[in-house]
Amino acid sequence: MLAVPPDLARRYDDLLTQNGIASNQRSYYHKWLRFYLDYCQKYSLQPSDPRSLQPFDEKLHSRNQADFQRQQARHAVTLYHEILAVGEPRDSRRMLPQATQAERQTQPASSDPAVSPPPPPTATLPTISPATVAASVPIQPPITTPIQGHPNRTRSPLTDSLQSKEQPAAQRPSGSPTITGTPRPVNTKDSANTPDQPKISGASWVWVYDKLHMAIKVRHYSDKTWDAYKIWTNKFQTYTRSKDAQLLNMEDVKGFLSHLAIDKKVSASSQNQAFNALLFLFRHVLEKDFGRIEGVVRAKRKPYIPVVLSREEIDRIIQHLAHPYDLVAKLLYGCGLRLFECLQLRIQDLNFEMKVLTVHDGKGQKDRTVPLPEVLVPELKAQLEKVMRLHREDLAANYAGTFLPGALEQKYKRASRELVWQWWFPAKMLTLVAQTQEQRRYHLHETHVQKAITQAVRDSQIPKRASAHTFRHSFASHLLQANYDIRTIQELLGHGDLKTTMIYTHTVRSVTLKEAKSPLDF
Repeated sequence: MLAVPPDLARRYDDLLTQNGIASNQRSYYHKWLRFYLDYCQKYSLQPSDPRSLQPFDEKLHSRNQADFQRQQARHAVTLYHEILAVGEPRDSRRMLPQATQAERQTQPASSDPAVSPPPPPTATLPTISPATVAASVPIQPPITTPIQGHPNRTRSPLTDSLQSKEQPAAQRPSGSPTITGTPRPVNTKDSANTPDQPKISGASWVWVYDKLHMAIKVRHYSDKTWDAYKIWTNKFQTYTRSKDAQLLNMEDVKGFLSHLAIDKKVSASSQNQAFNALLFLFRHVLEKDFGRIEGVVRAKRKPYIPVVLSREEIDRIIQHLAHPYDLVAKLLYGCGLRLFECLQLRIQDLNFEMKVLTVHDGKGQKDRTVPLPEVLVPELKAQLEKVMRLHREDLAANYAGTFLPGALEQKYKRASRELVWQWWFPAKMLTLVAQTQEQRRYHLHETHVQKAITQAVRDSQIPKRASAHTFRHSFASHLLQANYDIRTIQELLGHGDLKTTMIYTHTVRSVTLKEAKSPLDF
C-alpha cells in the first residue's frame, strides 16, 4: 500500500483539525486516503480527479463495507480533493501517474465541462460528525474562487462554512439554520431556507457511531465491547432501514429483539448482548429514556457446563505445541489466565523472587495476583533471554518502542523503549503506525495461539471440544477437585461474583455423602 508523503499527511491532518474531526477518528481518515490512493494506482485512475471517487465507492460496496464506513471514506477523499483545490503539496505529485502530471501542465483543473460544482455544505454543530455532510454531497469537485487581493490563494464553500460556524449568532447570515437538542445529520438540499425533517428511512447514522465510540472510550470499556456494540447497532440500523435516530422508540427495540429470537433464532446470550447494546445506545448516545422493559422479553440463559481436560490430556496437547505456544498454554493452565491476560503480560509482571505473577487490567479493568508455577521458572527465564536479545536488536534498528496503555507514553516519554515494558510474548514482525510512520512491536496475536491450540487438539486426537479458555476451566476444576476453598479459587480467577465460580462444582465428581443422617449419630 502506498505511503502518504509527510507533507501531504501534515496538511491533511491540519484540515481534519479544522473540520472538527475527533482525534480518535483521524486514523480512519488517513486509512481511507491510503486505500483511495492505492486503488487509483492499481486501476490507473487519477487521484486528483473527483470522478475517481465513484468507482472507489462502488469497490467498497462490493467488499461489503458498512454504510457509515463508506460515508466516512467518501468524506475522507473529499477532504483530500479540498487540499488539491487549494494547492497541492509537492510530495503528493509523486503518487500521481505520469500522464496526470503532463495533463495538469497543459490543462487547467476546472476545464472539464462535464463536471458541475456541488452545492455548498451546511454548517453544523461541532458534535455532528462531518462525515454526515459528505454522505449527501455529490461526488464532484469542490468550487474554488480566488480571494480578493490574493490572486494565488483560493477558498471553497467548506472553508466558508467553517468560518461562519465560528461567527457569533448576530453576525451570521440570515437564513442560517440553528440546531438545538440532540444532534442529527443535516441534508444539504435546501437547508439554507428550511430545516430538514427527520427521515423515516435512509438517514445517516455516522454521528451515532461517532458518539457511541466516544461514550465507550470515556467509560474505559474494552475494544471488544466497542466491536460488539458496533455490530449490534449496525444490525439495528439495518432492521430499521436507517430510520432517523430521533424517531427510534421502544417499538423498534421490541420488534428487533423479536426478529432476532424468531427469525434469526439467535442464542439467549446473543439476544441479551443485543439488548445491552441497545440499552447503552438509548441511554448514553441518543440520550433517551429506554422506557419500561416489561414488553421486552429477556431470554433466559441456561446453565453452561464447561469442558474440562484431564491432566494427561493437557500434557498431550502441550506436546503438540511449538514454542512459544506451548509456554502460553502452560501459563493458561498453571495460572488460570484468560488468553488476552496472558498475551498482554509484560516483563515487569513476573516476580521470580516472590514467585508471583501480576495480572494488570484484566476483565473489568481489575488487577490480581496468582502464584507463579515453580516448574515454569526455567522456561520463563529462557524466554526472558530471548526477549532481551530481541529488544537489543530492535534498539539497534532504532525502532519506536512497544505499545503502551492509555496516555502513558505522553507521561513517560522513554518508557516504550525500556525493557520492563516489553511483552513476554512479542510478535514476530514489527507494526507500522500509519499516523506517524513508526515501527513498533505488538504482542503475539491471539488468533495465532487459538489456531495453534486447535491444531494441537486435533493432532492429539482428544475427543473433546477444547480451546484456549478450556485450560482456565481445567485450572479451576482441578483446584476444586484437590479440595481447595471455593473463595480462594474465586480470587485466583478474578471473578466478581461467587455464583460464576460455583459453575465449576458441576465439572468434578461430588464426594458428598447423600444419605440423610442425624448429627447425633456421627
